[in-house]
Amino acid sequence: MKIKAFPEQEERVRFEDIYLSYFSKMKYFAKEYVISEEDAENIVQDVFVELWENKEMLNMHMNLIAYLFTTIKNKCLNHLRHKLVVQDTASKLQEEYTISLRMNLDSLEVFDNNLFSDNDIEKIISRALDALPEKCRAIFIMSKIEGKKHNEIAQELNISINTVGSQIGIAYKKLRTELKDYLPILLFLFSL
Repeated sequence: MKIKAFPEQEERVRFEDIYLSYFSKMKYFAKEYVISEEDAENIVQDVFVELWENKEMLNMHMNLIAYLFTTIKNKCLNHLRHKLVVQDTASKLQEEYTISLRMNLDSLEVFDNNLFSDNDIEKIISRALDALPEKCRAIFIMSKIEGKKHNEIAQELNISINTVGSQIGIAYKKLRTELKDYLPILLFLFSL
């Protein structure tokens, strides 16, 4: 008498046969596109996990090879798109970092220690602060020179904390422009 296998066992055996038959071929296909063997293996593993989770597909009449290749192709496309986004972001960050380094280098190269006496620095900063709008200047001085916290300034001037923050941001922006040739002093004095 022949013992009949349960449907779940049949699915498992069919899945194992498919896995053993196609895994290495699918991995080779994926590796051609994603280059990294580890990435290729992860992609193919994901496809087989999805196939197992949707094992009812194993009983359907479908072209299994076409399904595997199409699914792996799509996962490779998604993987490569993601890699491009990551690479583009890294390139932009590197570019910004390089620009920042160049600005710092240029600023330090033109910085002349003998050019400034205490009086000169005071005059330069005073002129830059005087160029700020009145309310903006008052908030900036209260924050950076008097050392008051944003909520203290907001209460004292009867304005919102957001207004304090935005006014300080405006002051920094204008001071950076006004004191661009004196960036090391600005950085030292106001800890931007």
